[in-house]
Order: sequence, then C-alpha cells, then structure tokens
Amino acid sequence: MQLTGLHLLLTYQCSLECDHCFAWGSPWQTGTMTAVQIDHLLDEAQTYGAINSVYFEGGEVFLFYPVLLHGVHQARVRGFDVGLVTNCYWATSHEDALAWLEPFRGQLSDFSVSYDCYHWPEQYGPLVKNALTAAEELNIPAGTIAIAEPETANAAEAVGQLPSGESAVMYRGRAVETLAARADKRPWTGMDICPYEDLIDPGRVHVDPFGYVHICQGIAIGNLYEQTLSEIVDNYHPQEHPICGTLLNGGPAALVRRYELPLAGEYADACHLCDSARRALRDQFPNILAPDQMYGVVDSP
Repeated sequence: MQLTGLHLLLTYQCSLECDHCFAWGSPWQTGTMTAVQIDHLLDEAQTYGAINSVYFEGGEVFLFYPVLLHGVHQARVRGFDVGLVTNCYWATSHEDALAWLEPFRGQLSDFSVSYDCYHWPEQYGPLVKNALTAAEELNIPAGTIAIAEPETANAAEAVGQLPSGESAVMYRGRAVETLAARADKRPWTGMDICPYEDLIDPGRVHVDPFGYVHICQGIAIGNLYEQTLSEIVDNYHPQEHPICGTLLNGGPAALVRRYELPLAGEYADACHLCDSARRALRDQFPNILAPDQMYGVVDSP
C-alpha cells in the first residue's frame, strides 16, 4: 500500500445533523483536532514522502475557523495540494462569504460544498450560491457534493443512472438509522464483496481527532498518535486484518459467517450489512472498530 492522500477529519462536530452522514456529525458530537495535532499529522505526511494532497473534512470544519486556517496554511507551507469540504452555513451573504474565504486565496486546490436535500432545503440555496460565487471571485477552484435520496437510487446498481454530479447513499453511519427503511432491500447472503472501498491499496486514508487511521470510516488500521504513518502502512497486511481480510475474502456476508453473528434478513446494500456486523463486533475489536463517534455513540443534551 502506498498513500498519496491524507484526509483529516478536523472535527466530528457539525452545525447540521444530516441523515446520510457516515461520521454522525452533529452539534452534540465531540472530538476536534488541535493546531498542535494537525502539525504532527502534517509532519508525519511529509516524512512519509508520498503524500501529495491533504483534505480537511468533518463534521463542519468552519466551526473551528482559526484552527482550520492554521492547518491549511501549514499544509501549503509543506508543499501539499489542499482541499476542504464545508456545508457553507457561514455564507449568509455575498460579502460575508468573501470575508470568510479571502484568507484561503491561493491556498486551496479544491473547495467542495455539500449541497443536497440532506444539507439544505431549497430555500437555503443562497448560502451555496454565496459561497461558490465568492470562491470564483477569489480564483478558488470550487464544486459541489450531492447525495441522491434513497428513492432516486439504490446502492451500487444505481451508479450510472444518477444525474451528473450526484452519488448514491451508502448505508453506513447515521444513514442506517434514518434512510435504510426507505431503500430497496436484498438478502444478506449475496453481499459477498465490498463495492465501495479499496481495502488493499486505497490511495488515501482518513485520520480523525483521536489519531485513528480509517481505511474505511469506522475501520482503523492504526493510530497516528502511537505509531508513524510509515509504520502503520508497513504493518498493514490486508489479508491478515481481522475485518479487512474477511471483507476481502467474502464481503460483509463473510463477517457474518466467520464470526457467527446473529444477523439475517435483507439489507439496503453491502455497507448496511457491514455496518450492522461491525457494531456486533465492536467489543471484540475495540481498537479497530473505533472510535465511538463513528458508531453514533454520542452524548446528547
């Protein structure tokens, strides 16, 4: 495995609580990187040698604006292409959007705005317009990320049938609780491949505020506060990993069979079955199926 991209989950906290969110982002979530932690992770990426791009994601990264600015600047200083993802809750006017984005002029290679029915009802479209217009004026490359509703498309079978720029729901994280009931279902026994993630050579990994390195959201292959990135990559043997190896040898259905899990019936997609299986296995693999935040274990007010 050789990585070229590092995606930093700056925070699990978010201004919204979207139905499809794999990270269970919400105002009640906990876990946010400090500037010192970001510097450490960027140093690790630089020492590793093959990383060329760094993304800042969440949660909502603009909730911790000074730390985000620090991280983006430090990533650029180290020579990385830098991107970020936001729901643009902050773009309440054109002038405000320019003020928020001006410090990123010349710093970003990609500025992605989440814009679909899960993030903003139609009446909040001006927020997105304000952000994208300001980005264009500042010569910041920008685009949108959109996820289709379950009735529009169901899992992998719908790829290629969606409108340009839209992706299908993957039933992991909060989507299992909020959206799976609206999707068509299939028997779990036929879900014998992982259709979305390359578990052998993914090219990029996500790192969260607790240092967990996610090859898929909620499946950790190490912790960057305990090991170097090079050590984690060198020590990752996909076929020997108790979760990834099983998925590679028979998909989520193999998790059910190998660990004799009490799961049956029909599921929306392979992610739905995998999420359910991993939840049943968390006590057995607490340092791999982590952290709590990725499984919706949050303290609500």
